[in-house]
Amino acid sequence: MFGKPSRTGRTLQYVALTGYLIFLGFPLVWLLSTAFKPPRELVQLHPTLIPSNPTVQNFVQAFTEQQLGRAALNSLQVSLASAVLTVLVALPASYALARFRTKLGTVALGWVLLSQLFPFVLLIIPIFLILRQVGLANTHAGLVLIYVVWALPFALWMLQGFVRNIPRELEEAASVDGASRLQVLRRVVFPLLAPGIVATALFSFISAWNEFFFALVLVKTPELATLPVALARFVGIEGTARLGPLAAGSLLATLPSLIFFAVMQRRLSSGSLAGAVKG
Repeated sequence: MFGKPSRTGRTLQYVALTGYLIFLGFPLVWLLSTAFKPPRELVQLHPTLIPSNPTVQNFVQAFTEQQLGRAALNSLQVSLASAVLTVLVALPASYALARFRTKLGTVALGWVLLSQLFPFVLLIIPIFLILRQVGLANTHAGLVLIYVVWALPFALWMLQGFVRNIPRELEEAASVDGASRLQVLRRVVFPLLAPGIVATALFSFISAWNEFFFALVLVKTPELATLPVALARFVGIEGTARLGPLAAGSLLATLPSLIFFAVMQRRLSSGSLAGAVKG
């Protein structure tokens, strides 16, 4: 019905894609440039992209003054725990929502999505009081709990879409062959859900890694601070930012997300059902 795109159309597509990549990549390139600039170059009237006198002093200051190493380890622990728990909770719940359609399930899914509309400011005081009541205030465990609850609505919505894309015939065929419900889930459904599981884990990890507001309010001990909170300390009370150390710390803060995505991005490829249907 639709013919192949013309050479002009392909050229326009490549131009648009190149412009979009530049739009996404330029802030990271500028951040890299700023991280290696000495203080004098940071305040010059006409900034340059390539530092004339590159220095690693910004990275030294970032680590020695604000203990970014400890903060990065705290963020890594909290983010990994949040991602794992979110997947473990969302996986069976999303399967139930997708396969067993009831009015209660529809209402529950609608309420889950509606809960995302509540602003952080309205929730932070009740959350803090509840965590303090159960002894989880100012702890990483309490922070992980909040991150899991906050990521679950989107994780459920995303995973149940992946479940619905798996043909029921595959499960019925496995049942006919004598597989139990648990075996069907473990050997048929869960392997085919690998792209959805990876996407959910990526979303949960990056969401927890970048989160600032809850970490700032709920965690008060400096040794427990996460990386976004530690980076905020490079901005003074007057609002004056120390651009060099801040850029160096921010650059290091982006690396785990990029590495995590690069390692797992192959699992996000399409065609996960290829070869699943019996011949």
